[in-house]
Amino acid sequence: MASMDSSAEAIVQGLDDAQLAAATTLHGPVRIIAGAGAGKTRTVTRRIAYACASRAWDPSRTIAVTFSVKAAAEMRARLVSLGVSDKVSASTFHSAALRQLRMVWPDICEAPFPHVIREPLRSVDRCMRRVLNTDQFGDMEARAVLAEINWTKVSLIAPGDYPRVCSATHRQPPANLEPDRFVDVIGEYEREKTARGEIDFDDILLLTCHILGDFEEEAARIRSGIGWLTVDEYQDVSPLQHRLMSLWLNGNREVCVVGDPAQTIYSFAGASSYDLLGFADEFAPLSADIDLGVDYRSTPQVVSCANRVLYAAENREDYLKLTAARSGGTRVNKTAYEDDEQEARGVALRISRMIAQGMNPADFAVLTRINSQHRIIRRALGEQGLRYRVRRDSGWERSALDDEGQSRQESLDALGIGGAPGVTLSTIHAAKGLEFKHVFVIGCSEGLLPFGSPGPGEQLEEERRLMYVAVTRAEDTLHLSYARRKDPSGGMLRKPSRFL
Repeated sequence: MASMDSSAEAIVQGLDDAQLAAATTLHGPVRIIAGAGAGKTRTVTRRIAYACASRAWDPSRTIAVTFSVKAAAEMRARLVSLGVSDKVSASTFHSAALRQLRMVWPDICEAPFPHVIREPLRSVDRCMRRVLNTDQFGDMEARAVLAEINWTKVSLIAPGDYPRVCSATHRQPPANLEPDRFVDVIGEYEREKTARGEIDFDDILLLTCHILGDFEEEAARIRSGIGWLTVDEYQDVSPLQHRLMSLWLNGNREVCVVGDPAQTIYSFAGASSYDLLGFADEFAPLSADIDLGVDYRSTPQVVSCANRVLYAAENREDYLKLTAARSGGTRVNKTAYEDDEQEARGVALRISRMIAQGMNPADFAVLTRINSQHRIIRRALGEQGLRYRVRRDSGWERSALDDEGQSRQESLDALGIGGAPGVTLSTIHAAKGLEFKHVFVIGCSEGLLPFGSPGPGEQLEEERRLMYVAVTRAEDTLHLSYARRKDPSGGMLRKPSRFL
């Protein structure tokens, strides 16, 4: 490193050998497989900062994209702390695409720029009523239809092809609709949006792809701002996002992708680790292909538990085996309670006692498989006089507009100075990317985790990865529990999760 200037050299000091190799390989395709707690964000932000400080990259043509507002805010905050110019763009896929759309829109269309729809569920509800000529469906059915519409878009399935896809894959449309009737709902939804001058979340990406593919001058303007591309959480890219990335690059090989196949937990929304695992073939030859497998976050006991969860996976060769950098720690606590209420009260009592010993309430998280588990634990926490905040599944994918109008609180949280009002209560999906000193995973029984007790296959493997994500949120202590019955009146006896 003698040839580096001192400011660039300082940026990469303190990285381990694998992190350093990733951070200093600045040109050509790079893949980084980063296990939980392995310093992924640290490595990626230092790579960007080092490249800009050493003048290998032009900050104004450097772009990093990730999947959540929180992850983008954290990346921006870290880059600022490393002295990187604010010309570097770090944002969500949707926010980046929205900015590009607005930049070129006046040159391709005389109509005003469309509004991003704020309440797509209400629009879907209206369209279902018109198409089906009934209001005999509930909010759950409308949500399922909206989710399926989104799935078709991110999977690049044209409405006209949907019935054929259902037939070939035995996919069942939501709300007991026949495939053709579901296509009618899609058509009505698209007509309503057009009439109202609206686009939805995934239309942002589809329109950007359309412009990049069919409008040569505007595509060149967009690509002129993308000299070096970093894609975070690459295990979660959908076919639509992969298509957008390919069109952004258009043969440019200055791309780095970062991800962990073991943390692919959004398959229901079109995410797949296929592109991460296939990156070496798609972009061969790679300049670097690096594994970050040292977990700096968790105790050896937590790391061992995480490795055991993945050991039985059908495709365990795709997953890194973590090594703990820390020493010491306490054993993973596993508890069986008689019923759900006893579990909730037992967990709340244990948290209360630990806080009474001087621990910070903000260092605790209770993780659940589904939102409906929250009610009983909220009540139990309240009985102990504990404050809490709730994160829901929607936290992983928020409007691109929210990214543009980044709230002060989100920025403070990303910097680690925002404070936290008590214990965090979250679904596992919404906890992805977070970490806590003390984690309680409740409901670790067959039927809940894994949800639905699936047989061998991809559904089970998705649930296994979800358990892995839950376990690896824990830094110091991990508590796994389940209830033998739903309530004291009896009912079916539950079995502990096979992941235990």
